[in-house]
Amino acid sequence: MLSASSAPIIEATLPVVGDHLEAISGVFYQSMIGENPELLNLFSRSAQATGEQRSALAGAVAAYAGRLLHGEPESHLVERIAQRHCALGIRPAQYTMVGRYLLGAVKQVLGDAVTPPVAAAWDEVYWLFAAQLIGREARLYAEAGVDGSDPWRRYTVANKILEAQDTVSFVLTPADGRPVPAFAPGQYVTVAADLPGDGTQLRQYSLSQASTGGTLRITVRRVPGGAVSGYLHDTVAVGDTLRISQPFGDLTLRPGDDPLLLISAGVGITPMASILEHVARTQPAREVTAVHADRSPDRHPLRVDMSATGARLRSFRSLVWYQQALPAAEPDTYAGRVDLDRVPVHPDADVYLCGPVPFMQGVRAGLHLRGIPDDRIHYEVFGSEQWRRPVPVAV
Repeated sequence: MLSASSAPIIEATLPVVGDHLEAISGVFYQSMIGENPELLNLFSRSAQATGEQRSALAGAVAAYAGRLLHGEPESHLVERIAQRHCALGIRPAQYTMVGRYLLGAVKQVLGDAVTPPVAAAWDEVYWLFAAQLIGREARLYAEAGVDGSDPWRRYTVANKILEAQDTVSFVLTPADGRPVPAFAPGQYVTVAADLPGDGTQLRQYSLSQASTGGTLRITVRRVPGGAVSGYLHDTVAVGDTLRISQPFGDLTLRPGDDPLLLISAGVGITPMASILEHVARTQPAREVTAVHADRSPDRHPLRVDMSATGARLRSFRSLVWYQQALPAAEPDTYAGRVDLDRVPVHPDADVYLCGPVPFMQGVRAGLHLRGIPDDRIHYEVFGSEQWRRPVPVAV
């Protein structure tokens, strides 16, 4: 917890930091990446180009500060970020550099308002956050059997399957002959794509089948202009090898046998396919409803897999909405595409969401109206998009 001397300073300055978060984030990334261009390999260049990436870290630190002030549990925020960091191979030594540039950006943007006591208070917040992350990441690495500086394994592409008009699955086997790691349904891996003439880029992809012990499967939708998805679709072939991280991620199936509601849009169906297959194997009597929104039937990935898997359950419903029934001018976010009034929602349902952020925000709001509390709604956000504004403008 914050020291008695720092708490009132953070309370007084958090609204100002929140109001200047975009500028602080811009200075932070410009200075850090400018002086350490090798870090470009850790971040999505498309997300940096659109400005999405810049807000992620500063926003997380500000959100953490707000939770410290209000005594709210921060384990969820720490867990999600720690899982993502492990999938990227982040190491403790990098926190020192990041902290230096982040606090330097705060001073540069806010100027004389950052007195020595203010700087010391925000330094304390950052290192409280960093210490929790470092500790959790060390445990995750140990559980995954990752040690040393290289978290990657090479996998051979055993099969490449066209799942939909713009979506391909890659079935992967370890090139070293060692066993495939066990993983929880809903987790993801990072692909370290060595792009010809353009260095290495890292992307996370959900594992789209349950843990089988023999293979991993990722399902990749082509992103217009996407460097990594384009490379995987156009260049990587059966017999090629890819560098893959251990599985990580916290959108995992919680213990229990309450009715399950899986809601996805687009390629967000991938963790749902893994969860559904796991339930079909281990809890075939469990009640499951799968809801999906997509652009059209020919762009709906894993549709056949989901239907076949659901048929193995005693109680399974599938509901689908397609964009083609909506005005062509509507933005391609799937927001509001699912009519929750037509979805059977059990009051004790455990809900899992994956898809574009506006879609999940709309569905979450609708679930609240149906009486589902936050602690029963689990979601996954890929990329650097924020689930909601990370810091209040007043405390």
